[in-house]
Amino acid sequence: MEKRLLFLSHRIPYPPNKGDKIRSFHILKRLAGEYRISLGAFVDDPADWRYREELSRWCDDLCLVKLDPRLGRMRSLAGLVTGEALSLPYFRSRRLHGWVRRNLRKGIDVALIFSSPMAQYLMGEAARCPMVVDFVDVDSRKWMDYGERHRGIPGWIYRREGRRLLDFERRVAEYAGVGVFVSEAEARLFHACAGDLNARVHAVENGVDTDFFSPRHDFGSPFEEDVAPLVFTGAMDYWANQDAVVWFAREVFPAIRDAVPRARFWIVGARPGDEVRRLEQMEGVHVTGAVDDVRPYLAHAVAAVAPLRVARGIQNKVLEAMAMGRPVLATPAAYEGIRDGGRFSSLTADTPRELAAKAVRLLREGDQRELGEEGRRLVCEEYGWEARLQPLVELLRQAGAEGA
Repeated sequence: MEKRLLFLSHRIPYPPNKGDKIRSFHILKRLAGEYRISLGAFVDDPADWRYREELSRWCDDLCLVKLDPRLGRMRSLAGLVTGEALSLPYFRSRRLHGWVRRNLRKGIDVALIFSSPMAQYLMGEAARCPMVVDFVDVDSRKWMDYGERHRGIPGWIYRREGRRLLDFERRVAEYAGVGVFVSEAEARLFHACAGDLNARVHAVENGVDTDFFSPRHDFGSPFEEDVAPLVFTGAMDYWANQDAVVWFAREVFPAIRDAVPRARFWIVGARPGDEVRRLEQMEGVHVTGAVDDVRPYLAHAVAAVAPLRVARGIQNKVLEAMAMGRPVLATPAAYEGIRDGGRFSSLTADTPRELAAKAVRLLREGDQRELGEEGRRLVCEEYGWEARLQPLVELLRQAGAEGA
């Protein structure tokens, strides 16, 4: 008899068009061959409702709950009164809680929690089932990083969220007994932050679809002729991405343009805010908003850029650009967690002057085939999804067997 898995995700795992959804989708697709899946998730983008039927290919039972980010932020303020992390009331739903309880009564062999706030739906339930928690990143550390870069009330709120969420992450790990992170570096960081734990913590790294992201595809160029494009890809409603492109455009790119007038900086990603949109007022900067396919932009770029100053785990944007055979000019933080990332030190710097100098060298040298081929070789050898997710499959099997 096929076993039943409860999959709870803070965001609908489809389409795989941004970091967390790429990981959750490939996990869902891999586990659909092992389990009958009941999926509960939030939908925070109205455009994603059209994918409900597509998700039914991999799920027996679906509970998708609307999440209006503005109302969610208002609801999260309750955490200031209760003393809990603001992320918990943000992802709280009576409807989803009722659906989870009904599934537990029917019988669930094992549960996978994707993102720690979703563990609140199982903790304390009388009908307890074995569970594995995919923390992905140490989110509490991300909030602390934000707090260090903001002053006044926003900085205080971010730092508070970091402390409260770490307390919750620690309790989740203890309750579940097993948790996974996207890299060994994140797993070590969690151990360092959380202290002694009665829980097993593992790394389950991201992969990349090297057939989809491949230089073998023939794409038309989205750029004008005789320019040297540098391309950033990523969801532009994510603060770390916003910070990265604003910093690069204002602090790094002017020196690049002075040295190489043909240089262009393209920001490719959905939902750019006003601050990012205003960057188009700068000479040589372009902001696309949502595009149907990022691959043509990567295929015809001189290099991808990932100037992230706050980064957790493995950056999908870096893996995808490497799979496309593009060199990736980045801060060291963007390469953190990538196996053998140190071999690309000639492409990394964390000061504007150094990063601009390395970009100018790339642009002037022209053909970067060797660097691009080295990156593609790395992801093809190390980052296939099947191999990367096998440890998670084994952990779920073990958790289910121990709970039987």
